[in-house]
Amino acid sequence: VQLVESGGGLVQVGGSLRLSCAASGSVSSVKTMRWYRQAPGKERELVASISSGDSTNYADSVQGRFTISRDNTRNIMYLQMNSLEPEDTAVYYCNALIQLYGSSATYSNWGQGTQVTVSS
Repeated sequence: VQLVESGGGLVQVGGSLRLSCAASGSVSSVKTMRWYRQAPGKERELVASISSGDSTNYADSVQGRFTISRDNTRNIMYLQMNSLEPEDTAVYYCNALIQLYGSSATYSNWGQGTQVTVSS
């Protein structure tokens, strides 16, 4: 199973980016999906999560600016980031709880990360 992120880049303050995270491989179903981020010198923090039933939660720091969504038919998760601030600069990682074909267990999988840089 692989999680591949895309969509990061350099953007000015107030700009927008949309991140994607695609799950591939022997995926039977994808449970909760999450976006994390890690800024230099800081711990990784949870940004947003979305359940298989589309229930969402956000960190206070991004509430109202970021929107998490998913396409269950394609096993893709998105993070629409608007009104970006320099404090949003970080490597963004996706995480997903995935059930494999032939297994009843779920496994936590991580993407490789994508850099988001917000310049002032």
